[in-house]
Amino acid sequence: MDRNDQKLRICVCPGSFDPITNGHVDIIDRASKLFDKVIVAVLNNGNKRPEFTIEERLEFLECVFKGRPEIEIDSFSGLLVDFVRKKNASIIVRGLRAVSDFEYELQMAHLNKTLEPSIETLFIMTKISYSYLSSSIVRELARNGGSIDGLVPDCIKDKVLERLSPKNR
Repeated sequence: MDRNDQKLRICVCPGSFDPITNGHVDIIDRASKLFDKVIVAVLNNGNKRPEFTIEERLEFLECVFKGRPEIEIDSFSGLLVDFVRKKNASIIVRGLRAVSDFEYELQMAHLNKTLEPSIETLFIMTKISYSYLSSSIVRELARNGGSIDGLVPDCIKDKVLERLSPKNR
């Protein structure tokens, strides 16, 4: 069978990405080595009040993954399994930093498997250097005048600081 005749291996990396961190980038980069196509999907959750709009978060992702045709940027609301099915994907990729992440993500993986048995969840452990990193830590540092150098991609750092810096609030 010719490679072009084979079914593409497509995964979805969902998240709020409020904002995207270098830890997220690491997981997405590593997923792109395992799959033909990685769909980075920003959750549009009406129950949460994100710091950045869905449009801003999509712009951040487009900036970070510009020139990477194997990475598609999209957003969704509703059930993740519905989005994964719609995108003809079969794998959900989730990053894990600590045991506490695993407990929550395991529950979500079991729920998703119950809702759609054909969809698998793949956990990728974060690099140790990012094990403490989260979007909420980045927001907290920026709000309090701390440095976010090395925590978020350079192409979005100024926009994050512009929004969150105590000088601008």
